[in-house]
Amino acid sequence: MTVTLSVLALLALQVLAVLCAWRAIQGARTPQGAVGWVVALLAAPYVSVLIYLFLGHHRYHAYLVSRRSSARVIDAVKQFALARGPSIRPSVNTEPFEKIAALPVVGGNALIPLIDGAETFGAIFDAIDQAERYVLVQFFIVHNDRIGQSFCDKLSAAAQRGVTVRFMTDAVGSKGLSHSFYQTLRAAGVQVADPRPKHRFALNFRNHRKTVIVDGVVGFTGGLNVGDEYMGRDPTFGAWRDTHVKLVGPVVSQLQLAYLEDWHWSTAEQIASELNWDAPLSDADMAGLVVPTGPGDELETGGLFFFSAIAAAQERIWIASPYCVPDTDILSALKHAALSGKDVRLLVPDVIDHYIPWLAAFAYFDELREAGVQIWRYTEGFMHQKVVLVDDTFAAIGTSNLDNRSFRLNFEVMAVGFDTAFTAQVAGFLEQDFARAHLLEKDLSEQPLRIRVGAPISRLFAPLL
Repeated sequence: MTVTLSVLALLALQVLAVLCAWRAIQGARTPQGAVGWVVALLAAPYVSVLIYLFLGHHRYHAYLVSRRSSARVIDAVKQFALARGPSIRPSVNTEPFEKIAALPVVGGNALIPLIDGAETFGAIFDAIDQAERYVLVQFFIVHNDRIGQSFCDKLSAAAQRGVTVRFMTDAVGSKGLSHSFYQTLRAAGVQVADPRPKHRFALNFRNHRKTVIVDGVVGFTGGLNVGDEYMGRDPTFGAWRDTHVKLVGPVVSQLQLAYLEDWHWSTAEQIASELNWDAPLSDADMAGLVVPTGPGDELETGGLFFFSAIAAAQERIWIASPYCVPDTDILSALKHAALSGKDVRLLVPDVIDHYIPWLAAFAYFDELREAGVQIWRYTEGFMHQKVVLVDDTFAAIGTSNLDNRSFRLNFEVMAVGFDTAFTAQVAGFLEQDFARAHLLEKDLSEQPLRIRVGAPISRLFAPLL
């Protein structure tokens, strides 16, 4: 009997391996990826089947709400100020970005860069203190440390004075967040979404968004999570260089729509009717767009955002990202832009955050530099900002890194300003960052042994980084 059951189990495993291999053939992005999965699944199904179930797909078909298909969501936001076009039409072709976002460029906004932790959390805490109706919160990482406790206190105080507060975080990013932190929020009346994924094989998909929205009037997004390291208090990282952005105007409603989707997925609650979709216009009258991307979209919108930005550049494309692990499409686009004579710069940290992606980046630097791309390594502490600058035409601040995980595995959001004043501000702080960085001039062959050996090996993991 035991032998029969063992044989049946092995047979079932082989059948499952074949089914997974067929799915890999159908869904892999490249022939090389398909071949790799097929060989692994058929040669070693005992290990490969489990790995494939967690890591072998880049579409999140379980995502419950889509901006493109949900009539309930579309009906809920009919009144928000999408109809207001910009008073001055941007000179860049915005159509690719609008199609990626499934949202139109709107006018009447203000986009205000916030530099580093003190400025960012100062602005967020002030907004929470002024909240009258509701506060919507979402972060990838939340720590129960000094800044985490201050954040908890602010949210609890808002809830206790009658403001509706909703709190959401990611199960992987905040895996170390204590149960007592959630209990404190709930005891104060904060509505806390269960961070656990709805599907046990969904751990490879992560919600990397960082969002705070107050009363549908002001919004925040960018690179900072909630933790003392983001305030520069971690002795390992030292000074922490990051960028957030404060949003005012109709783009707040767009950011709110992305939050609505995530909240609905996490809780199955439809809260659109409880929210303000009539954000007041700003005198700054910037044309703007919020671009949510993620594996719930039919297209690989995360990568397409970067490709579209690079393709739009006429004179320069500057990208600041803590990680540089591009796929072949973005790699080719960057090299083509540089070969065309454009000023292409990548600003990355010299300090190590996650060792494997830090090493993998060195495997790309040589071919990028040969094409004329400048690699600048930030040296004054750790740099974590996610910023894109194109010409004097537009700039974006948000959560997306220049890596495969942001391209196709993470839920991300970028706030884009098609405005020369906003672009000038972004160019200004990036120029200051370049002054605190050095230009990479050594080939991989000239690097220390650990980098020479580690970089090509780490690159093998690029699809997961």
